[in-house]
Amino acid sequence: MDKQPLEANWNYPTSIRFGPGRISELADACNELKISSPLIVTDPGLVNLPMLTDIVNDCVSQGLDVSVFSGIISNPSDDNINTGVTTYKHKNSDGIIAIGGGSALDAGKAISLMVAQTRVIWDFEDVNNNWQRVNTDGMPPVIAIPTTAGTGSEVGRVAVITDPVNKAKRLIFHPNLMPNLVFLDPKLTIALPKHLTAATGMDAFSHALEAYCSPYFHPMAEGIALEAIRLVNRYLQRAVQDGTDLEARAHMMVASTMGATAFQKGLGGMHALAHPLGAMYKAHHGLLNAILMPYVLQANKSEIQSRVTRLAKHIDLHNCSFDGFIEWVVTLRENIGIPHTLSQIGINDNEADEVSTRAYKDPSAATNPITFSEEEYRNIFVNAVNGTL
Repeated sequence: MDKQPLEANWNYPTSIRFGPGRISELADACNELKISSPLIVTDPGLVNLPMLTDIVNDCVSQGLDVSVFSGIISNPSDDNINTGVTTYKHKNSDGIIAIGGGSALDAGKAISLMVAQTRVIWDFEDVNNNWQRVNTDGMPPVIAIPTTAGTGSEVGRVAVITDPVNKAKRLIFHPNLMPNLVFLDPKLTIALPKHLTAATGMDAFSHALEAYCSPYFHPMAEGIALEAIRLVNRYLQRAVQDGTDLEARAHMMVASTMGATAFQKGLGGMHALAHPLGAMYKAHHGLLNAILMPYVLQANKSEIQSRVTRLAKHIDLHNCSFDGFIEWVVTLRENIGIPHTLSQIGINDNEADEVSTRAYKDPSAATNPITFSEEEYRNIFVNAVNGTL
């Protein structure tokens, strides 16, 4: 069992303060970044919780002029971001504190980008060299504070924003979207319900696993992915079973950050399918990745069998084979309450053609171990609906 001290400062891939209770340093961090009037970006589910009110009161007591924008919806849209930008300017804010799950963190980053732009947000979609259009003058500093252990958005250079007109998720990219400072305080995840602990934890797992399986050559990212998966194996069930297990919560926060750091090596078919499904059905992103995982792994078997066998040995599974790894994934999901099929969360295969077309075109598909056709994505999706492994 790991017994490393649960407190540290890191500077990779950005400045990170890790450890229980580190949130008490937030006001000092704002001062260091020359933020005197922060806009807290969060979601309606957090805004009235003691956790957030305590954070606001502490910052106010230390002289900060704090405003709160809590209108973030799950899977934030361009209109949601525009409202945040208007709020930022109306409040004369000079920095952003993004607090919450992936939606709040992505929204906070997107708002920081858009307060300095005259173009619409879709002009900065991660296509070709669109990122070079960004006017970086006037982009405010961002402090990211995750309250889940899953998305890893706190160390990402991308904001995932939903285009409701086209029912699609778009990746908005710029290097400066990487937050200036991150607080990884596991105490902030203690109140996360079991089902969200499970879904977000599997999201972290999916990031690391798809990065590990990506065919791109990036040994550093691969090493980070391996350690993240080992931490998931050791701590995810503990965090789900006992939400007050601070050690498990802490290591899952690290695994989440590591998974997102690793996926600069690439993602794959899980995310290629999860992105359109999330936009079309408004389903939880982490839960989608969790359900899709074994079906996508099975479809990739011919290219990843030896690699996954090495992974099974690395995390010391009882059956160190590809099939043994699939069995472990399915058992893990069952133990933490993840459904086995998409049909169990209300998704049928009526839109299979549309889902497969969108998955085929999704940027994540580019780094899948196999270049799946639309028909192959359709088959994977239908298998995930029906539970055919």
